[in-house]
This record gives sequence, structure tokens and C-alpha cells, in this order.
Amino acid sequence: MMFDVSENRSGLPHKPGVGYKPQHFSDILENPGSVGWLEIHAENYMGMGGRPLAQLRHLAERFPISVHGVGLSIGGEGPLDPEHLARLKNLVSWLKPTVFSEHLAWSTHDGSYFNDLLPLPYTNDTITRVADHIDQLQEVIGRQMMLENPSSYLSFDESTWSETDFLCEVAKRTGCGLLLDVNNVFVSATNLGYDPRDYIADYPLDKVGEIHLGGHDEDEDDHGKPLLIDSHGAEIVDPVWALLDHTLSLSGSRPLLIEWDNDVPDWPILSAEADRGADALHKVLS
Repeated sequence: MMFDVSENRSGLPHKPGVGYKPQHFSDILENPGSVGWLEIHAENYMGMGGRPLAQLRHLAERFPISVHGVGLSIGGEGPLDPEHLARLKNLVSWLKPTVFSEHLAWSTHDGSYFNDLLPLPYTNDTITRVADHIDQLQEVIGRQMMLENPSSYLSFDESTWSETDFLCEVAKRTGCGLLLDVNNVFVSATNLGYDPRDYIADYPLDKVGEIHLGGHDEDEDDHGKPLLIDSHGAEIVDPVWALLDHTLSLSGSRPLLIEWDNDVPDWPILSAEADRGADALHKVLS
């Protein structure tokens, strides 16, 4: 199913969203603050019932929902898992989320599943494989998806495309939209030694339907150089907020997600980060 990428808009409000965690259910309903939409991970809601689905149905009556997949293995060499696709189709069919997204990564091989989002070489063969998988996914769920840029810890000598050109070409071939994770850009730029603003300058911002922000951990490699880990387990650092401001100055306002998946804090801390995101969007809209 081919979509017109030139018309890509996620349909989410140009407000901050947060990754939904069940411990925040009552807080979100009683005091959402700046939060205008919610994201869930698809794999957490592929069951047939219980309290998690009941709570999600209740939230979906009040907030637009973005479904984010983390296990489809879009870049895997093998075919997409038909059972996973069927469960995903069922979730999208009853929930009717505003948008669905997945990662540019692979996580399965020869029947084994790896609990990580692993990198890809940017070659012609990889473009063809990723595009074919996205075409199949969009056909199954009957809607456009958005593809997220990865956080990188290494690069491949065999790559013949830059990451930004690779993403642009995949979007052209499939009509998918793009999800720009600004923290991933900052992490990759630090780890691989390039300027994150140069990456943003080359990124096809017109195809972006959603922007993500998250925290990362600081470490060092074996040579004592900075190594950042995309952990989603800490507050967003000031340089990432600054990169967001720069990005929004070029892209204009976009729906903005605050991600916090590990060591999840109490609601006031997460809500305060959403408020800061609202301030960043307000500056652009002003």
C-alpha cells in the first residue's frame, strides 16, 4: 500500500506527549498538565484482556494514542513474523490509534529474538529489504507508518548511504513518514564523532510527523572517549533540549514525545519535562 509522503502529518496535536506507564494512570486522568497525547509500546498490549487493556481503552477515549513498535525487526534479513503482524493488526484495528511507528533496526535472526535494537549497514540491499518490509506492514495494518532513526554505537565500512539519505530514500519508496528522535541524533553524533546540527541540516524534516526526546547515560569506551547509551532512564540533558530548539526552528512545530522507560519517576517529574517541551513548542508557535 503506497502512501503520499508529501502529505505526511501524524494527526497528533502539536503538544507534548508522554510514554504511558500504568503507575501514572490516575495522575494522567486527574492532572495531565501539558500532556496532550500518549504513546504505548505495541508489544505490551497484544493480549486479549485484563486491566491493562481496560485502562488503555479508557485513556483512548480522552487522549490521542500513538502506538510504537519495538519488536517487528523491520531491518531483519528474514521475513516479518506473520504472527506478530497479525497481533499488531488486531491491536490497531480495535484501538484505532492516531499513528503507528517502528524503528530502523533489526532484532531477530533465524528464529531467535534479541532484546535490543541492532544497527544496519546502509546499502542498496538494505534499502530494498527495509522498503519491502514497510510495504508489507502498511498493507497489513492499512495505514501509513513512521520510521524512527536509531541511536548508533558503531558504523559499517560497507555503508554506501548516509543515514539521512537512507531514511529519505526509504520514505520515497514506501510513502512512510519519519519519526525524528533528537536524543538518538545527539547520542549517535557523540559516539561517532560528528556534529548533530549537520545531521539535522541533512534530515528530510518535511517528512517528520513526530519528534522524540529521552534521557541517556554517560560512559566511556575502551579508549577513554565519551560513549552515550540511549537508556530512556534519566532526565533529558540541556544539550539535547538545545538541539530540539534548533530542530524546531527549522522544522516548525511538531508533536513532541517525552520518553522515560527505565527507572520511571513519579508523575510530577515526568509532567515537568512535558511542561518544558510545551515551552519549546510555544517558542516556535510564537
